[in-house]
Order: sequence, then structure tokens, then C-alpha cells
Amino acid sequence: MSRADLSSSACTVARAVAAVGDEWTLLILREMFLGSRRFDDFLRQTGMSSHLLSQRLKKLVALGVVRRSVYSDRPLRHEYILTEMGKDLWPIIVAMKQWGDRWLLDGVPPVQIVHKSCECVTHPQMTCSECGEPMQARDARARLTRGFSAVRGGTADRA
Repeated sequence: MSRADLSSSACTVARAVAAVGDEWTLLILREMFLGSRRFDDFLRQTGMSSHLLSQRLKKLVALGVVRRSVYSDRPLRHEYILTEMGKDLWPIIVAMKQWGDRWLLDGVPPVQIVHKSCECVTHPQMTCSECGEPMQARDARARLTRGFSAVRGGTADRA
């Protein structure tokens, strides 16, 4: 499957990868969750080229993940702010951080997540929306729709 085909795939994971799944976009999102909003800050913190950064920000704006807002008229300058759609990417960035801390870390984790209401360092976890129990991969199974199962050429329930 080509990258162009991902955005029209029946699979929403493939569509999400097409939208925000490249390394530079994920680093921009990381920076936004760390508080960066301005083009020069993204350049400095990611090390990417200005052309590439400009392309990725335009794509994020077009997708509705980020909105562009004027913060200076003279000279004209913009900042980039996460929309609700963008804020919904937080669990993905946190999951990648936690995976990296567990499997790729050389020393002390560079970022800690602090729960604002209790001020404790926390390690967010996935829970079942119905019963509230913590969940990992072994605690779930996928139920494919008939349409998606047909596209995949398989059965509708998979472990």
C-alpha cells in the first residue's frame, strides 16, 4: 500500500498514520504539548529545516489539528495552537514517551508527567471506559466490522 493510499484506507489506524504518523509531525506535536507555539521554537527544538517545518505545520492546519493565530502585526508573526482534535493526540504522545522510557532510555527519563490536581508524578494508563479496569493488549480483542473484515479477507473477530 502506498503512502497516498493510507489516507483513503478503510482502516482508521492507516488514516491516522497518513495524517500525523511521520517523525517530524510527531516531534512538532511533542513540542506543542511541551508548550512551544512559535515557528522559531519548533525549529530550535526539533532541528528540522524551515521548509520541512513549514510543510508539516501547513498540513496540521489543513487537517484541523492546529490553528494558526497572529501574535504580532509588525512584523506579521503567527503562533500555532492545538485544536480539540490536536489535544486528542495527547495519549498517543504520552504512550510513545512511556514506551521510549521503558525500552530506549539511557538514564533518567527526560520528562516527567505531573498530575495537576495532586501534583504527583504519574504514569498515565489505559483503562476500560465501561468498568474502569486498567487494560493492556492481552486484556482486549478486536472486533472487526463485516466491511473491514471483507477488505482484509478474514474473519470479524481477532485476538
